[in-house]
Amino acid sequence: MTTFGLDFIAIPSQDAERSRSFYVDTLGLRPDDRARFEFWVGETCCGIWEPDRVGRTFAPQRNGHLALGVDDVAAARAELEAKGIAFLGDTFDTGVCHMAFFRDPDGNDLMLHHRYAPRT
Repeated sequence: MTTFGLDFIAIPSQDAERSRSFYVDTLGLRPDDRARFEFWVGETCCGIWEPDRVGRTFAPQRNGHLALGVDDVAAARAELEAKGIAFLGDTFDTGVCHMAFFRDPDGNDLMLHHRYAPRT
């Protein structure tokens, strides 16, 4: 098999309108102008889908975090906390990057991320 890219990331939801509002309005991600339930993180398309509508069982995505790249994790975290977003513990410093973990309204794992060490 030969692959040529990552077409999109599927975000499971129990309420696509609520999820769209969270990702577009709360997080400020760029909506797709052609598909209501798609939004963009940089050059990666994310598509919200409701598994229950197609005969599948909803389950939140855990431990496969969307790592949202930001310039300043502390500032971005404070901005989201002011909007009512609860974070899962303290901001983590790996010695290479800062990470702060939280979840969307459906319980999907998300992360604010900033790499501060140069790539070698």
